[in-house]
Amino acid sequence: MKIEHIAIWTSDLEHLRKFYTVYFNAEAGSKYVNSKKEFQSYFLRFDSGARLEIMQKSGVVNGATTTLEVTGLAHFAMSVGSAEAVDQLTKRIGSDGYHVHGQPRWTGDGYYESVVLDPDGNRIEITI
Repeated sequence: MKIEHIAIWTSDLEHLRKFYTVYFNAEAGSKYVNSKKEFQSYFLRFDSGARLEIMQKSGVVNGATTTLEVTGLAHFAMSVGSAEAVDQLTKRIGSDGYHVHGQPRWTGDGYYESVVLDPDGNRIEITI
């Protein structure tokens, strides 16, 4: 068994698509639009085969926060292959004006990681 995909809501579909294609080399599939439901989405595929569905729909409330931890999805992790790549990507994302929530570091359980926020405030661990 494997996770087929993870889906997240956004208020700006094109901005979020660009974020994941530029920084994480995702390949966006065709845009799906359901005008009747005021819904649109993209499936983003990563080199590993993992997929992220980004979705936008009229009436979805923005619940993202940079400080409050709530039940539900806490973060997802993207492996970039080396500590140097973690450092470089974290610096690039921060330099481009996105929020770096946690600078690169070794954790107590042996991970080298940083935490950045996507344009909607979703936490992404960048790890080896």
